[in-house]
Amino acid sequence: MKILVTGAAGYIGSVLVPELLKNDHAVIALDNFMYNQSSLLDCCYNNNLTIIRGDTRDKDLIQKCMKTIEAVFPLACLTGAPLCKQNPIEAQAIIVDAIRMMLDLRSKEQTIIFPTTNSGYGIGQKDKFCTEETPLKPISLYGKLKVEAEKILLDAKNCITLRLATAFGVSPRMRLDLLVNDFTYRAVNDRFIVLFEPHFKRNYIHIRDVAKAFIHSLNNFEQMKNEFYNVGLSDANLSKWELCEEIKKQVPDFYFVEAKIGEDPDKRDYIVSNEKIEKTGYKPHVSLQEGIAELVKGYRVVKRNQFANI
Repeated sequence: MKILVTGAAGYIGSVLVPELLKNDHAVIALDNFMYNQSSLLDCCYNNNLTIIRGDTRDKDLIQKCMKTIEAVFPLACLTGAPLCKQNPIEAQAIIVDAIRMMLDLRSKEQTIIFPTTNSGYGIGQKDKFCTEETPLKPISLYGKLKVEAEKILLDAKNCITLRLATAFGVSPRMRLDLLVNDFTYRAVNDRFIVLFEPHFKRNYIHIRDVAKAFIHSLNNFEQMKNEFYNVGLSDANLSKWELCEEIKKQVPDFYFVEAKIGEDPDKRDYIVSNEKIEKTGYKPHVSLQEGIAELVKGYRVVKRNQFANI
């Protein structure tokens, strides 16, 4: 297939695009390279790759790209609550308005696979798994915009939306502001962390398994279409304290303690069931411990000031 990937040089895209090329798809990789990243350089040898430096909000550009493609992966995003809070108008334009425009421009045959977030569940019920039927109660602007974009897409049909757990792992366009990545970085470099609300839980998924979920959805589109799916590690619904315990298994001198005063501005607290997508045949391959080991090695290379969204 010929696939348009927006935000193709980002944290997810720079892992996903090489996998699409390995599967013999032709890829138009669109990105504005706002972080001056060089994450697609290792793919430039591939004749099936076209790279366009541009903006997903550029109607003329998107219209031109969509004339020749069969599927769209709209990854372009201001990702994360802090970045969206800092740039609310831009976040609205990229996450929601660009999706509306894309739907106006696409043909009925063109499919869309869209990454949303399971942070839309907000604050879950204690010891009760959030399924796809659980009411969405997003807390942050980022979560609210992703939920809005998901509804627009599902109403338009011929799409799949993936409610991603908190991603982790090494990517050519690395991010250190994601929870596992951040905590492991602190363990390796600072050797300590002070935790606010250490009992808050969430689900996790390795970045390579995120890419795998997109390819699985593409390969099983007719079976899965017009639905939304949680995508995470079913054995990794962990609190922040439990996550630190997992990291300490590989960084033994890591010290963590609960803050007696103060609070975390991120109030998300939920556990998630991934049974729906698992029933379609999807299973993640990278465990949390394998991802932590990968990160420990990666942090011999990267430093904090190089890799963050904000």
